[in-house]
Amino acid sequence: MEKIIQYETSGTCCRLMQVKFDGEVITDVDFLGGCSGNLLGIKSLVKGMTIDEVINKLSGIRCGDKSTSCPDQLAKCLKEIKSRV
Repeated sequence: MEKIIQYETSGTCCRLMQVKFDGEVITDVDFLGGCSGNLLGIKSLVKGMTIDEVINKLSGIRCGDKSTSCPDQLAKCLKEIKSRV
C-alpha cells in the first residue's frame, strides 16, 4: 500500500519534500522550493529505487559551504521514514 510523508527541510532552498513510497520502494517525490531542474533530476533518478539505495547514495552531500543539501535532506527524510516503518 502506497504511503505519503511530508518532511520540512532545514538549511536548504527547498522548504518541503513529499515522498510517496510502497514498502521499501520510492514511487514519487515532490519538492517545494529549491532548484527546479536539479530537483526534477533527483525526482526522476530516485523513482523505483529502494529507500536504502537512496540513503546510501545521497547522505552527506553538501551544497557549497552549507552543511547539507537537498539530496542530503531527502536522505534524512528517508531515514525518518525507515524509523516509522
